[in-house]
Order: sequence, then structure tokens, then C-alpha cells
Amino acid sequence: MPIQIREVREDELDVVLALNNAAGPSILPLTEAQLRFGFEEAAYFRVAESAGRIVGFLIAYDENSRYASSNYRWFRSRYPQFLYIDRVVIASAQRGGGVGRIFYADVTSFAEVRTPLLTCEVFLEPRNDTALVFHGTYGFQEVGQRVMDENGLRVSMLVKELGCYSWVKTRWLEGPGLPDLPWLSERPHRTASAGEVA
Repeated sequence: MPIQIREVREDELDVVLALNNAAGPSILPLTEAQLRFGFEEAAYFRVAESAGRIVGFLIAYDENSRYASSNYRWFRSRYPQFLYIDRVVIASAQRGGGVGRIFYADVTSFAEVRTPLLTCEVFLEPRNDTALVFHGTYGFQEVGQRVMDENGLRVSMLVKELGCYSWVKTRWLEGPGLPDLPWLSERPHRTASAGEVA
């Protein structure tokens, strides 16, 4: 079945929450409040839909977020501009079928007209070799390792440089701005209430 990547809708947050919390040990669980913060604050929050069902999602924050995750803050303390992939979750029946690559193509397209860097982390405890290989083949490089404040687990901190951003910045962002096209538009809200959420 074909996969459609689209913006998440508010009435789908319960489905997204269930998908996240059934994903297994390589994905940290979320509360309703954390997911609501993501819905209101994330620069990128899209779902993958197949045959009318949500089969995955990806959430990413830019450097202007009030996100309190220690991994996000690690990147924020080192890079002035970036898009941080907080989590990508694929339903178990869809894993290995290319949905992750579709998401990464989409989030890269979103990021490369906004920022020079795409960032994320991958668990080293428990070691996630599938995710490490995936990110390596997608052009990510390790820029450090750290032990997470939240749970004491070691992660590999990864960065992908988005080479075309400098051209976009010079030609469009410092000039007339991006063209008014749907695929270049921002999320319509970004109105989270005061305070950070881990």
C-alpha cells in the first residue's frame, strides 16, 4: 500500500501516543502532556498513513524550542541552528519496509531550506545497530557520546550537514523569502504554553 506523509491532526494524538508507547525499549515512552507539548511546539510533526491507518510518525524541534530534553539541550549548547529529530516511530508491521527512509527524505526536505544541520541521537545502551547503520548510510556522523540525564543510558550524538542550505539562505532567506508553496510552509501554530517539557 502507498505511504502518505502528512501533518498530524490534533484528534490523532491518542493514536500516536499508543504507537509510541508500544514501540519497545529503543523508544522512550511519552505522556499525554509530553505529546501535547510536541503537537504545539515541534517544528515538524508528521505521520505516515497507509490504507487509512497511521503507521508511523516523526517529531523534530528547531533551536528555538523550549524542549527540556537533555539530548536536545546538548545540541542547543553546541550549535546555533539545527533541526533535532526527537523521535521516529514505525509500527512493528511496517518496520523494514522503507517508511523510515521516506520520513528521513521528507524531514531532510523540510530542514534543508531552514537550517544547516539535522541532528539526532541513537541508543548505544541497549545498542541499536539497525539505527546506527541506517543513520550512517543516510549521511549522519557521530559528534559525541553522552549519558542521558533522564535514564543513565549512553547515546551516540549524530549530525548531518545539509549542504544546500547555504545556497537557500543566500538566494532566498536573505532575499525575498521562500516561495509561497505548500511544501515550504511552516507548521501553522507553535503556540505551546509557558514552560519546558522533557
